[in-house]
Amino acid sequence: MDTVDKNHDLLAFRLADILRRLNQGERLTAPQLAADYNVNLRTIQRDLNERFAYLQLVREGAVYYLEPYYLGKLNERDIRHFATLAGVVGMFPSLENGFLRDLLDSRVSAVYDVKGITYEDVSRYEKVMVVLKAAILQSRRVSGTYDGKARLLEPYRLVQHHGRWYLAAVAEGKTTLKAFRLAKLDAVAMKEEAFLPDATLTEQAADEESVWFGDKMEVVLTVDREAAGHFRDRQLTPGQQVVKELEDGGLIVSSRVAHENQILPIVRYWMPHVRVVSPVSVRE
Repeated sequence: MDTVDKNHDLLAFRLADILRRLNQGERLTAPQLAADYNVNLRTIQRDLNERFAYLQLVREGAVYYLEPYYLGKLNERDIRHFATLAGVVGMFPSLENGFLRDLLDSRVSAVYDVKGITYEDVSRYEKVMVVLKAAILQSRRVSGTYDGKARLLEPYRLVQHHGRWYLAAVAEGKTTLKAFRLAKLDAVAMKEEAFLPDATLTEQAADEESVWFGDKMEVVLTVDREAAGHFRDRQLTPGQQVVKELEDGGLIVSSRVAHENQILPIVRYWMPHVRVVSPVSVRE
């Protein structure tokens, strides 16, 4: 096992063990946990304040504990949901003994989604996220300003993508989802009037792997053999599929995007090893 894999396993089991202890009603402190797991204090503080930010975790002075309502409810199924929220989903494949039960209330867990593995400091959005969470759960409209412009929104989901938090919502007078950056959203308030969520949009908000919502177009790329290994090993473009392996070691790759700006920066980065075959508008 290399160092990275070992570190991932240590992190996964540390987080799982802390969750187990919280689930049993233990009241924990950061210095105590740092000593128990032989890590520095800042590492434990990041665990508690970032990776566990989505638990109903109560802090009283230096002591952390789980809201009584959630005690005894952690299971294997939802540890994987937690792992996604924490950005460490790939570190948990060996956690198969299922000692965790219902990490989050099933309705609340459906509010949040994570599309990347990096973090944005959510402390400045704490009050806004509380309002948006309630509005999503109750299917209530929210008002606010976005880039200084007054908005009335129908909120569907909170999404973290590449380290930034967004609200997937439908703006007044529109019928399609749009991603609104939380950093640009101010004066958020939940309105009295409810809305009927569109089932198609709800599914789209849950299934979209990025924050680019809308109809998709196919972009076909050729990848030469110098870069082919990278595209075989990782999904570097949205909705990426290897269509064909060429005799010279290269690839033909298909990608599905809602906007050309999803893929053009990637093509520019990999040029001259990657070129656009179609559509013509993107190639040009």
